[in-house]
Amino acid sequence: MSNILENNEHLKWKTLSSEYLSHAPWFTVRKDVCERNDGKIINDYYVFEFPEWATAFALTAEGKILMTKQYRQALGEVCIELPGGCVDAADASYEDGIKRELLEETGYEFDEIKPLGKISANPSTNTNLMHMFLATGGRKTKSQSLDPNEEIDVYEISFDELMQLIDENKIMQSMHLTTIYYALRNLGKLTYNQ
Repeated sequence: MSNILENNEHLKWKTLSSEYLSHAPWFTVRKDVCERNDGKIINDYYVFEFPEWATAFALTAEGKILMTKQYRQALGEVCIELPGGCVDAADASYEDGIKRELLEETGYEFDEIKPLGKISANPSTNTNLMHMFLATGGRKTKSQSLDPNEEIDVYEISFDELMQLIDENKIMQSMHLTTIYYALRNLGKLTYNQ
């Protein structure tokens, strides 16, 4: 690979000051004043602090994919998504966080949880990352245990049904589509023509 991964120091900014404008459990906003390497000052740079997120491409023992459906107020839409959510301070690791989220949202436990990497929803404004996982060998072991504001329907779908949802642009959550991509590549179900 070319040197695209090297020589980054000249692009980094120095934070001169930070002021918190909002401090809420799920959404904290700060205003930074920064200095570029060439001395230019960047005033009023707004940064959103969120908890870390985790999501999983979850396969049942029978090879079905677990998808969820829930209302999303910001879009005013019912969205088809992968299971996942915020990693809590009580979670010992990102893997523990996704195991907890899977059990709470779907009632399924999994034989194996494999990390697929991490991505950012928007690195220009958001401080957090989405940690992606592939969960396999899922079995329903209990009922959902949802937060008071959650209403989540759970579906088991086939790979063909997943591809149809993607082809018809029915999955709106871009980070979940990225997780699907990494999982399909990991499972050997997505290849490139050379």
